[in-house]
Amino acid sequence: MKILVKRSHEDAPQGFEVDLENVTLLTILNHVKTKVDATLTYSQGCRSGVCGSCAVRVNGREVLMCEYKPSDGDLVEPMRNASVIRDLVVESSAVEHFNRMGNAWSEASREGNVSEEAMSGIGTQSDCILCAACFSACPVYAVNPDFIGPFALTRVWRYVSDPRQTKSDEKITAIQTNGIWDCTLCGECVPVCPQGIAPKQDIAMLRTKSSILGYNDPNMSFGGGLDFGAPIF
Repeated sequence: MKILVKRSHEDAPQGFEVDLENVTLLTILNHVKTKVDATLTYSQGCRSGVCGSCAVRVNGREVLMCEYKPSDGDLVEPMRNASVIRDLVVESSAVEHFNRMGNAWSEASREGNVSEEAMSGIGTQSDCILCAACFSACPVYAVNPDFIGPFALTRVWRYVSDPRQTKSDEKITAIQTNGIWDCTLCGECVPVCPQGIAPKQDIAMLRTKSSILGYNDPNMSFGGGLDFGAPIF
């Protein structure tokens, strides 16, 4: 099997021939690093699909190396929308930065019993492992590098939907600029999430919640001299 890897010091991908079948991409790269080229650089952690540190792009789609089983000719590249440090390792401060911009954490809560139904509504969002696969897949960063992003916004929805939280309105306020209205709802973030989270759906729900609180899409303009009181024929 031949695997192509985009190296930070080479313009063309470097090919590695390995005599391994039905194993994960992480197993193959570990083999390459220990047996073929010790300079190959990538991230790994739990090796169980939990920590999210081994996320890369394969053939243009984000995957976890510890879960993905490659095929002959696969092209492995670093994640997008982040600076490459070396080979497949990218700068990861965006996770903290955008979570901070969106207030995507528990700030104040009250004690009390919460129904199983209420908790099940935020269970999926709580499974986010911050692998940033959705961040890499998102096309909005090509035009707005300050976009709070799908992983942070889905975490905001997790806390806004938690009946124990007492500052939900403040979180909604924090995501009005470079947030929910900048998302194109293209859905590119959905299929790449290893946890089955649908940020597109969560962002749509945040828009609904924002509208209820009196916020509107700032990109919508009803100007241009149109008279909406006139009949249309």
